Amino acid sequence: MGAMGRPLLNRRLAAFGTTIFAEMSALAVRTGAINLGQGFPDTDGPEEVREAAVRALRDGRGNQYPPGPGVPELRAAVTEHQRRWYGLGFDPDTEVLITAGATEAIAASLLALVEPGDEVIALEPYYDSYAACVAMAGGARVPVTLRPDGDTFRLDLDELRAAVTDRTRLILLNTPHNPTGTVLTHDELAAVAELAVERDLLVVTDEVYEHLVFGTEHTPLVSFPGMRERTVTISSSGKTFSFTGWKVGWVTGAPELVTAVRSAKQYLTYVSAGPFQYAVAEALALPDAYFHGIRDDLRAKRDLLADGLTDAGFHVFRPSGTYFITTDIRPLGETDGFAFCRSLPERCGVVAVPNAVFYDHQDQGSPFVRFAFCKREEVLADAVARLKTLAAG
Repeated sequence: MGAMGRPLLNRRLAAFGTTIFAEMSALAVRTGAINLGQGFPDTDGPEEVREAAVRALRDGRGNQYPPGPGVPELRAAVTEHQRRWYGLGFDPDTEVLITAGATEAIAASLLALVEPGDEVIALEPYYDSYAACVAMAGGARVPVTLRPDGDTFRLDLDELRAAVTDRTRLILLNTPHNPTGTVLTHDELAAVAELAVERDLLVVTDEVYEHLVFGTEHTPLVSFPGMRERTVTISSSGKTFSFTGWKVGWVTGAPELVTAVRSAKQYLTYVSAGPFQYAVAEALALPDAYFHGIRDDLRAKRDLLADGLTDAGFHVFRPSGTYFITTDIRPLGETDGFAFCRSLPERCGVVAVPNAVFYDHQDQGSPFVRFAFCKREEVLADAVARLKTLAAG
């Protein structure tokens, strides 16, 4: 309680508390367990990209405040990336904004575009910052739940359409999707685009796992008819290049949308990661072999962990994208993901995350648990060996 006899934390954020990632990572440290909970790699990305950051530091580039929209070299590199991979054209001066990772980009987008009382549709389960950012913007989140369908999760397009009301302002779309690993198909994205145009909705797309897809392709929603003027596209460098601590993300979109997002962003960090921006500009220009290599490496790690989890007795939803695997613990005789994850380090020395934290109605996510496979192969092999003790028990 504060000095005035009321809670210090405002009611919009009071419900969120400490993130599950902080809790589970602390549990990993305390128990010495293998941390497959939080999604960060345990090795750095390309040496030439790291050296580019060192070179920028030594040359004095970015050591002082960089330009508000981001350094010109990175904005140009983001523009070229969108053209190279998707055939999309953006103006680096008016249609690109560099942010402190995708997390700030999402926050700034929602703060800029959502009025108090506006409804924001998000695909549930969703990354925990989504709910907090909608709350900070004064919006009302409306979950549309991805539901298990065999070995994957699917979006019910009829449910999405039914969720739209006269108060709906925006759809917050994440594909490739964390935590389920679902990658929305071309037909599903076309239906989302058609709905957004029909109901005159804005869409904010979180595409940070765009290069981490397996046996499928990622298609940006902005490429569909009618979406250019209503879509804020967000991505970042952390997942693609394994430098998550640099926190360099970006927004692309029509000038009026980017200007709106920048209006909010300038009062958050204003600017960040100056020298790293120059390094990320060089990273985005790496040859195709790099992007194909990280995808193939992660696919092999996905299969190693997925097979191990299956052998341990989990039902595994083999992901088409991201570096997370969602599992169902009910075949192990368990139903409470929170209790399961809190006991797992003591039972077999592995940390995971309960998917229930990504749901508004936590009972819907209760039997699901997420594991990260963005770790060294020997670490994953050790984790698999430990997890197999569950089957023996």
